[in-house]
Amino acid sequence: MTTTVERPTRPPVPTEAERLAALRRMKRLATSLLVVAAIVFAVAFALQDEIPWMGYVRAAAEGAMVGAIADWFAVTALFRRPLGLPIPHTAIIPTRKDEIGATLGAFVEDEFLSDDVVLGKLRSIGISRRLGGWLAMPANAERLTAEATVAARGVLELLGDDDVADVIERLARKHLFEPEWSPSIGRVGARLVAADQQRAAVDALLVKAEDWLVAHPEAFGSMVSDRLPRWMPGFVDRLVDDRAAREVLGFVRAVRADPRHPLREAIDRYLADLADALQHDPATIARVEGIKLDLLESPRVREFAGEAWTAVKAALDESLADPSSELRQSLASAIAEVGSRLVADEALAAKVDTWVTDAAAYVVRTYRHEIAGVITETVERWDPAETTRKLEIQVGRDLQFIRINGTVVGALAGLAIYSVATALHALV
Repeated sequence: MTTTVERPTRPPVPTEAERLAALRRMKRLATSLLVVAAIVFAVAFALQDEIPWMGYVRAAAEGAMVGAIADWFAVTALFRRPLGLPIPHTAIIPTRKDEIGATLGAFVEDEFLSDDVVLGKLRSIGISRRLGGWLAMPANAERLTAEATVAARGVLELLGDDDVADVIERLARKHLFEPEWSPSIGRVGARLVAADQQRAAVDALLVKAEDWLVAHPEAFGSMVSDRLPRWMPGFVDRLVDDRAAREVLGFVRAVRADPRHPLREAIDRYLADLADALQHDPATIARVEGIKLDLLESPRVREFAGEAWTAVKAALDESLADPSSELRQSLASAIAEVGSRLVADEALAAKVDTWVTDAAAYVVRTYRHEIAGVITETVERWDPAETTRKLEIQVGRDLQFIRINGTVVGALAGLAIYSVATALHALV
C-alpha cells in the first residue's frame, strides 16, 4: 500500500515584467492623487473667502498634499536621492547595500539556521514517511531511476578510457601480481585435494577422452604398426593397431568405472605432492614466480585492462540507455521497495529520521556561517543600481500604497486639525 504525499498549492509567482508593469500603474495612481489634491487645494484656496466651507476642503487637500509629498520622499529615499539632491540618509539601498547584505546574512544565520529551527522542522515533517510514500509510487521510482541513469551515463562519458585502464592496471599489479602466487595456489590445491574435489575434474577428462576415442577409432592408425619389423604381414599391423585402440579405450573405461583405480590414486598423490611443493619447495615457487613475472611484463596486461574497461563500459551504457533493461528494472524495483519499507517499517523509518536529523545538525553546526555567508557575498557582488532596480520591482508596488495611504491620512488629518482649530476659535 502506498501513500500519496499532498503538497499545498502555491499561487503563481509574477514575472519581472508583470511586477514592473504593476509598479508603474501604482506610481501613476499615487502621483495622480497628489495632482488631484493640488488642484483641489488651488480651487479651494481661491474660493474659501467667498464660500466658507471651502476652508475645510482646502485643509483636507493641503493635508493630502503634505502626506503625499512626505511619503513620496520616504519611499523614494529608499532607492535613490529625491530629485537628485544630495540629502543625507537617502538612497539607502544602493549606499548601504553591503551592510544590508551582511545584516540579512546574520539574520538568516541566527533565525533560520539555528539548531532549534532546523531540527524542529525536520522532526516534525517525518522525512522518511514522506520520502517513502513518494518513492513507493512506481512512476516516481521510474523517474528517479531515469535521472540516476542520466547522471551515471554522464559519469561514464567523463571518465577517460586511458585513465581508467591505468587504474585497473595498477590495481591488477598491486593485488594480483605483487603477492606470491605459488603458496596461494598450493593452499587452494591442497584444500581441493583433501576434499576430493579433483575427482570431478578427472571424471570430466576421462569422459572427454572416452568420447574422443569412440568417435575417432582411426586415431591410433599406424602408431603401433609403424614400429613393428617390416617383414611382418600387413594383416598383423592392422590387428596390432586395432588391439592397441581397444586396450586404450578399455583402460579409460576401467579408470572411469573404478573409483579406487591405481591411476586415480596416482593422480591424487601427484596433485597432493604438487600442492605441497607449491607451498614449500623453493624451486617450484621460483618457477611459478618466473611465469608470473613473464606475464607481468607482457603487453597483454595493459591490453586486458583496456579491453575489460571497454567491455564493462559498453555493457553499462547499453543497460542504462534501455528503459526495459534488467539493470534499470531492478533499480526501479529496488527504489520502490525501499520506499515501501520506509512507509511500513517504523523502526527503519525512525533510523532514517535520526540519521537525516543528525546529518542536518552536523551540517548546520559546521557550515552555518558559510551558508549564510553566501547571502552576504552574493549581495556584495551585486551592482548597486541593478540591486536597487530589482528590489524596487519586487517591493515597490506595495510601497506605493504608503504614498496612497499618506495622501488619504493626510487629508483626514488636515481636515480634523482644521475642524478642531475652527471650533476652538469659534468658542473663544
